[in-house]
Amino acid sequence: MSTPDRPLPAELSLVSVGPASATQGASPPAASPGVGMAATRVPSGPTLPDPDPASLTLAISRYANELFSAPPIDPTVSSGPTSAPSATTAREPAAPPMVDAPVAQAPTAPRAANVPAASPQSAPTESPAPPSRREYEGSNPFFAEPRFDNAALDAPLDFRIGLFDDEPRELGRVDAPQRARAVPAQPEAPASPYVAHEINPILALELPASGGPIDGHALKREFPILSERVHGKQLVWLDNAATTQKPRTVIERLKTYYERENSNIHRAAHALAARATDAYEAARESVRRFVNATSVRDVVFVRGTTEGINLVAQSWGRRNVSAGDEIVLTHLEHHANIVPWQMLCAETGAKLRVAPVDDRGDIILEAYEKLLNDRTKLVALPQVSNALGTVTPAREMIAMAHRRGAMVLLDGAQSVSHMRQDVQWLGCDFFVFSGHKVFAPTGIGAVVARAELLDSMPPWQGGGNMIVDVTFEKTVFQPAPARFEAGTGNIADAVGLGAALDWLTRLGIENVERYEHGLLEYGTQRLLEVPGLRIIGCAREKAGVLSFVIEGQSTHELSTYLDKQGIAVRGGHHCAQPILRRFGLESTVRASLAPYNTREDLDALVDALLRRTGGGGW
Repeated sequence: MSTPDRPLPAELSLVSVGPASATQGASPPAASPGVGMAATRVPSGPTLPDPDPASLTLAISRYANELFSAPPIDPTVSSGPTSAPSATTAREPAAPPMVDAPVAQAPTAPRAANVPAASPQSAPTESPAPPSRREYEGSNPFFAEPRFDNAALDAPLDFRIGLFDDEPRELGRVDAPQRARAVPAQPEAPASPYVAHEINPILALELPASGGPIDGHALKREFPILSERVHGKQLVWLDNAATTQKPRTVIERLKTYYERENSNIHRAAHALAARATDAYEAARESVRRFVNATSVRDVVFVRGTTEGINLVAQSWGRRNVSAGDEIVLTHLEHHANIVPWQMLCAETGAKLRVAPVDDRGDIILEAYEKLLNDRTKLVALPQVSNALGTVTPAREMIAMAHRRGAMVLLDGAQSVSHMRQDVQWLGCDFFVFSGHKVFAPTGIGAVVARAELLDSMPPWQGGGNMIVDVTFEKTVFQPAPARFEAGTGNIADAVGLGAALDWLTRLGIENVERYEHGLLEYGTQRLLEVPGLRIIGCAREKAGVLSFVIEGQSTHELSTYLDKQGIAVRGGHHCAQPILRRFGLESTVRASLAPYNTREDLDALVDALLRRTGGGGW
């Protein structure tokens, strides 16, 4: 093979792992620091089996690994002979069985947060109470520094390292420590032609420790759109609960993708496909790391929270919810966490039950607990209300639901940019969020769930990339997450999501939480200066949402007036009509915060309202 005129940079390379054998399990190994994940366990040269579709695809992937291999990441690693390929991967793959069954089955009973599964004889009420967050953080290495270190490989691997020259170099067998993790027993999976790409460590570097206190004025300079002028006034963006603006690092990452990496993924045997696949799977690792999921197999890319909830309703819900079952929601829900469950109940004959809130906007836990019973199949609740800013006691509510044997979906759309996310500490079965709420592009988000649970769920869309084998009689589906990513995904915006989460991690989510809390307190006090203004939602714990009405003022007219002053807020029902009607309202004006907001932004809002109401102003 001749050297290309323009060789690839060392940080961009094809990294792929072949299909796992039944003894290896379905989960691919995580990246190891200092070692470039490279081609699957393959013979020294490509071999072409009989040209059935599955074998031909596998042969193409092997040939791709021969042509495009990853350069060594750690120059201190000595080279050595490569171990012989295993019998499982060296033999010609058999035709997959024509069955339409999931690769693995998950246990039907959900787990409690960070508590070993109870024996069948144990009563639900005997489940030990979950440890406090302080106890959990003290015992969980995730919270130790450095916080985001690359996980050790699950098992020794053989690596093939290439430099786009005629003679690929070989690295010897790497014996890595075992990672303690319970792996459920799985039936033997069919040989798969799918090449599951692992993370290029260069594209998923260990992140530095988060920075110090936030300077909102300095942070504004990282967001190009915040220098815009609207109606001749400097833009003040206070509509972050609808969508956040994008930092320059995310914009530049998208530009780089389209200029240097744009390709379809997981398919072709050329360099750009390798670059795009590496970038896409690096973004999946960024999501995993940001929410502290156990594996990249737990992360499914979707268009956003709405599609994620619909995925769970149509896949898990249709299989597990039937007539007489109950689904519990709260009065705080966004329409996206109401309508899919209403549709499921109408289809199956299940019942929808709603936990009430008090006059402050807090969930009444005693009433919620009374709703839970042996017929409760699912609880779906928000971590933060988009209309009021209420922070729900999600972990406590999840534990209550699990004690009654129910599954839990946690809507993280409004929380993901404001507070640390740890799905293992929370204990939820499904966590969903949208990228555009967390400084990433629109049209991308994620469903996070245990891989064994996802493997037990049927696909809800069909197409390419999510199959092992297709005939006109039967289809064999991929394990998670591929089975839920039919067709060509939103590759570029997934890459942008990874860049946004890495940027927020460097900023420090705890720093964001402290800074925004200070803004929330300041904004609350200042708004109370406006005559006739009433803040809607005064929960004991709130995120950065200030929802209000002014006596005698139309919310639509108020938001239009503020727009003329260069101030962007949201006026309306915020796709949360039930909770506003709980307070006797059809709409509010909502100002919502982000770390690039400042006290001056809130002063501009209040001064404009004072002028509008005749209360004066600075």
